[in-house]
Amino acid sequence: MKQSPFIAVLKRELDRMVSRRIYFASCIVLPLFSIFFMATIFGNGQMENLPVGVVDGDNTATSREIIRMTEAVPTFRITRHYADEAEARADVQRKNIYGYLSIPSGFEAKVMDGKETALTYYYHYALMSVGSEIHGAFQSLLKNISVVPIVTHAVALGINQEEIESFLLPVATQNHPLFNPDMDYSVYLTQPFFFVFLQVILLLVTTYSIGSEGKFHTSANWLAVADGNIWVAVTAKLLPYSFIFIAMSILANYVFFGVMHIPMDCGFWALNLTSILLVIATQALAVFLFSLFPALSIIISIVSMVGSLGATLAGLLFRFLTCLHRCIMPLIFSLSVTLSRLGRISFMATMVMRICGAT
Repeated sequence: MKQSPFIAVLKRELDRMVSRRIYFASCIVLPLFSIFFMATIFGNGQMENLPVGVVDGDNTATSREIIRMTEAVPTFRITRHYADEAEARADVQRKNIYGYLSIPSGFEAKVMDGKETALTYYYHYALMSVGSEIHGAFQSLLKNISVVPIVTHAVALGINQEEIESFLLPVATQNHPLFNPDMDYSVYLTQPFFFVFLQVILLLVTTYSIGSEGKFHTSANWLAVADGNIWVAVTAKLLPYSFIFIAMSILANYVFFGVMHIPMDCGFWALNLTSILLVIATQALAVFLFSLFPALSIIISIVSMVGSLGATLAGLLFRFLTCLHRCIMPLIFSLSVTLSRLGRISFMATMVMRICGAT
């Protein structure tokens, strides 16, 4: 009994996958490593122990208490104490530290005398995420420090602690961030970054599996096994990779949303279905790109560029479409209102003409 071309091509591709280590590394090892890497890279999801410095120009009990309060902030890890700001600023520019707090000379005396004084902090904002974290942590810290002298004087005058808090903070605020209540980086970065990696790997594997037929001069045999049917040849050849990467996608969804408890708005069925469609669409894109550039050395570079720029273009186009939506929708609404008003004016003019004609 003659074997069907589809099964013959499928068996042929399985033999090729088993006989070459590159397929095991790219289809099994790299996706598993990507899942492990993205599941552990963010730690507890927030930046902690960022190196900062302190310039203590006062050297008093108050300044040492401020330093202890700074060390208690989880975001900070005080690595150096400086004698002057020039040395601290040089370390910030060299990125040995990401920021520093400066306590001026005579700080305690001015606080005790009720005079105005200031604590200043500097941070490196070339790294925007790190700079934003340090800026927010310094703001929260100094907000608490600024009310300490008032509370101290008020307590010395015999005012109740609760009365002081109600006076300083008459309105209590509660923050409830939607979909990411812990402000966890892994919630909105882990899953998208993994699938960007997976797309790059899948683009490379798909184009290599097809391009290697020409590289090793086995294209004629490939088509002969498929009985000259290019559709059967391509579909049967890519089917094992589809199953492998679909399994990796489902495993990643289970790890991210099941084990790590990342919140999601849909169930696992819808999530896995979109992952399956992503794998199939990525393979179709790889086949299309290979049809445009059939040389293996060229197509590998092209799909690497396409895959690496995918996340950047997605972020850019998302903001562009959002801006476009915000700009276009008011114009459409204004145009519809204007046309509606013109329609009413036309209707009223027609009615007046009919009435005048009737009289």
